[in-house]
Amino acid sequence: MSHIRKAIATHMKQSLETSARAWNMVEVDLEHVAKLRERAKEPFKQREGFNLTYMPFVSRAVCEALLTHPMVNAELRGEEIVVRRYVNLGIAVSIDDGLIVPVINDADSMNLVGLARAINDVALRARAKQLKPDEVHGGTFSITNPGPFGSILSVPIINQPQTAILAFDAIEKRPVVIDDAIAIRHRVYISLSWDHRVIDGALASQFLSRVKQNLETWDFAEDLGL
Repeated sequence: MSHIRKAIATHMKQSLETSARAWNMVEVDLEHVAKLRERAKEPFKQREGFNLTYMPFVSRAVCEALLTHPMVNAELRGEEIVVRRYVNLGIAVSIDDGLIVPVINDADSMNLVGLARAINDVALRARAKQLKPDEVHGGTFSITNPGPFGSILSVPIINQPQTAILAFDAIEKRPVVIDDAIAIRHRVYISLSWDHRVIDGALASQFLSRVKQNLETWDFAEDLGL
């Protein structure tokens, strides 16, 4: 086993032995986000020099939901729960010999473009093994995105000592009923693994509902300069 594989093995096993992991999921209609991204991706790439993915949209929606429900952004320390009113967002990045979770500090203070730049930067440097040691510590919440590899539903292991981790899976066109008619829409499953020692199912569901509401109703066009 490589050094990073040993570290992952220890950390993941310890997480399952430490937390009382529970899980739930929502399905999100991403139709308007998909259309906006299609309209914005070419001018965005020309201006920024990299592709506009869905991850910044999800990250922006998650940050707001964490500020609304800060217990999901908390940490259990002994018999005390430390509640944070800021978001240091961990983004899971697949690399050749494993997985690493670089942290974007104060992600809640960034708009969509700022998050896109930060995510692209840490992902590139993670794959080039150029991250600094303090850039993989201090996260308050994490997002993992197995969707590009074809996964449609995930149950991730919590990145200790955080309370929860969100999985963002593959976006697919699916038939749905809208106003009693069948329509084809871009849909995605977003799931949350959470520590039942810190929060309960009602709050976990409220948090996911908030993320869903944000993604389905927010107008991101202004952030993209459209």
